[in-house]
Amino acid sequence: MKCGIVVFPGSNCDHDVYHVLKHVLGCETAFLWHEATEVGDADLVVVPGGFSYGDYLRAGALAAQSPILGSVKSFAERGGPVLGICNGFQILQECGLLPGAMRRNKTLRFECRDVYLRVDRHDLPFTCRYDLGAVLRIPIAHAEGNYEDTPDGLERVEGSKQVVFRYVSPAGDLDQVWNVNGSANAIAGVVNEAGNVLGMMPHPERCAEEVLGNQGGLALFQGLMEGAAEGAA
Repeated sequence: MKCGIVVFPGSNCDHDVYHVLKHVLGCETAFLWHEATEVGDADLVVVPGGFSYGDYLRAGALAAQSPILGSVKSFAERGGPVLGICNGFQILQECGLLPGAMRRNKTLRFECRDVYLRVDRHDLPFTCRYDLGAVLRIPIAHAEGNYEDTPDGLERVEGSKQVVFRYVSPAGDLDQVWNVNGSANAIAGVVNEAGNVLGMMPHPERCAEEVLGNQGGLALFQGLMEGAAEGAA
């Protein structure tokens, strides 16, 4: 299978994702520059973290207008798997592929640390290798990860079971003390209604190798690759 990683001015996690896909998992992987107009023959598209366009105006807002996003949206609408991580999540919200919006963290500080996530869906390629209710320790690094939506929007997201990850305690309990950025309903990751576009604020690519002391994110990429390979077959 072939993986495409979108790169914007200001992306800084593109090479981390490339390393996991190319060198850890052995996928054919290529970068997709933001001025390109086609994702080509990619079977999987990743929108990585960073500070696209310096986060000017609003995180992800300028990147969402880039030429490559038109092709990413078409790819997603055809059922292609798309993963947005951190700034990538914000970009997918800004271009309308995912619901909600991000506000500044409740602390009004940049938060860079390990947090705990609970897997609330495991029937997706992204999470099929995790048990339902599993608790992952995984790093975050963001200033605007406070997921918000209107009351009706939150009701739709919850009612259609689009919440994939929530911030929880190490025991897996919902507790505002562990909701690191103040997200509504402790939401850390959501999927679109079709189930093929996932956005998440934590960074699975930063915990996908034993040498990093944490391989909790590796199963996400493995499951995603298996699902994408099946779709491409």
